[in-house]
Amino acid sequence: MASSYYFLLLAAVLALASWQAIASDPSPLQDFCVADNSSRVLVNGFVCKDPKDVKADDFFLAAKLDMPRDTKTNKVGSNVTLINVMRIPGLNTLGISLARIDYASLGENPPHTHPHATEILTVLEGTLYVGFVTSNPENKFLSKVLNRGDVFVFPEGLIHFQFNPNPHKPAVAIAALSSQNPGAITIANAVFGSKPTISDDVLAKAFQVDKKTVDWLQAQFWTDNQN
Repeated sequence: MASSYYFLLLAAVLALASWQAIASDPSPLQDFCVADNSSRVLVNGFVCKDPKDVKADDFFLAAKLDMPRDTKTNKVGSNVTLINVMRIPGLNTLGISLARIDYASLGENPPHTHPHATEILTVLEGTLYVGFVTSNPENKFLSKVLNRGDVFVFPEGLIHFQFNPNPHKPAVAIAALSSQNPGAITIANAVFGSKPTISDDVLAKAFQVDKKTVDWLQAQFWTDNQN
């Protein structure tokens, strides 16, 4: 009888541990936990505001997502407007965020990854060529051309991109992400635009090119398309 009890206890502990391991954002244990941005306490996420002080505006943002964004401010020709917990405190612990992405003609949201979130994207206007690459060792490339109303999913943590192949018309998409703070690592920016820079010996070896090529890439102005 005692052995059965300890077996069930061990199974429960393992189940709890595995849930914590696979969860991107942990499920809330209350109706909401509005972020208290004035708190100096450091936690994984944000400290909760006192529920008595919560207002409707904590869940609201006049984001004007119906308005086109400027895609001429960077070389890649895109503009990502991310609505996350930093902009809506009420998103804290709810495990979701949203982005509007504007693409100039031949513009792209360059290869990047979201370390904390899966993304589901739908095209509102125009056409997009999208894709992602699976992890090592296969590195399988999966891609698709999307038209207005089409939907595509990018699994959490995988490198992916969107490109507008139309040389004459812009494109617009909306993406939902499974984290209050999905994070974004743009591959080229991270590798060649890091501060301080990664040794050109390391990058020349990794990319199998000469150091002059690496030095030239590191000298480029790596801009961010995230707003």
